[in-house]
Amino acid sequence: MIQVRSLQKSFGSVQAVQNVSFSAQNGQITGILGPNGAGKSTTLRMVYGLLHPDRGRCDIDGIFVERNPIEARKKLGVLPDAQGLYPRLTARENIRYFARLQGLKGIESRITELSNLLAMNDFIDRRVEGFSQGQRMKVAIGRAIVHQPANIVLDEPTNGLDVVSTRSMRSLISSLKERGHCVLFSSHMMQEVEALCDHVVIIVRGHSVFEGSLSALRAHTKRENLEEAFVSLISQSTS
Repeated sequence: MIQVRSLQKSFGSVQAVQNVSFSAQNGQITGILGPNGAGKSTTLRMVYGLLHPDRGRCDIDGIFVERNPIEARKKLGVLPDAQGLYPRLTARENIRYFARLQGLKGIESRITELSNLLAMNDFIDRRVEGFSQGQRMKVAIGRAIVHQPANIVLDEPTNGLDVVSTRSMRSLISSLKERGHCVLFSSHMMQEVEALCDHVVIIVRGHSVFEGSLSALRAHTKRENLEEAFVSLISQSTS
């Protein structure tokens, strides 16, 4: 479970996040939505400890991230917007390296399991340099979940993927939910949100302006179409 309480973060005179609060539950997919520059990525970076909030706090399964960042990260799997893979290592070596950092036992059998799960058998022993975006994304997600974390944070996981890779990623996200994981992800694609999310959080100008189910969002905005509901809420929040 991920809990975010009254987060604030500024960069000089720019207030990137001013007041964001939400909860992401186990066995659910929670979507973070908002227009460009709303503060979504900054919020996620505070959740997984890359940035320290000026105020507020993030808790991962009851662990205060800023106070115990190492323990909190053990319970997190993170796919950031920049994958940061090592191009001269193979896919297997990239995943193995992060498994060792996590102190994982039974690494090779776990890599075999992930290779099958993510359909990486054709390229698992090739160097990452020259991989397609879809192949790189699969390696990055394998690296993120190799230690089987309870909570998974994905920053626009289908960005740049083709149709087949996008469908594969959505299937994986759904399977993580079915296994009881807490999945938190950001997306600009309303079709993706509608297909996957149990719960959504909408951030506008650094403020969380809505939290609830998709049906609650439609009822709140009196719009049946999800995209229209989203646009309507943003318009209300910026007027």
